[in-house]
Amino acid sequence: MRTYLLIACLAVLSPLPAIAAQSVSASSRTPAAEIDALIDRVAKAKGVIFIRNGTEHTAAQAAEHLQRKRKAAGKRIATPEQFIEQLGTRSSVTGKAYRVRLPNGTEIDSAVWLNGLLREVRAGR
Repeated sequence: MRTYLLIACLAVLSPLPAIAAQSVSASSRTPAAEIDALIDRVAKAKGVIFIRNGTEHTAAQAAEHLQRKRKAAGKRIATPEQFIEQLGTRSSVTGKAYRVRLPNGTEIDSAVWLNGLLREVRAGR
């Protein structure tokens, strides 16, 4: 009886599920999961200002906007690269490029910044 109890306790406390979860690499992440991770990084960007059609927006507002555009695009967007190029770089209304002001005051095109975030997502950083 004690042997069975010991085996049951070991089975419950076994680290196998944690090991299995850790074995999922960033390279096995789906394109949709990479887009989710990218939008999450945008939302959590500290001190970053998004400039869309001349109006400044917080990182959280930018992430919400990108999520709305993604939803509207539906299955037309299949990869993170398509997401960045078709949804994250310019206004679909005016065609004007989105800009990002970094915490140090430097302004860059959103495509440059988003591609950098995608590299970080894929590197697991």
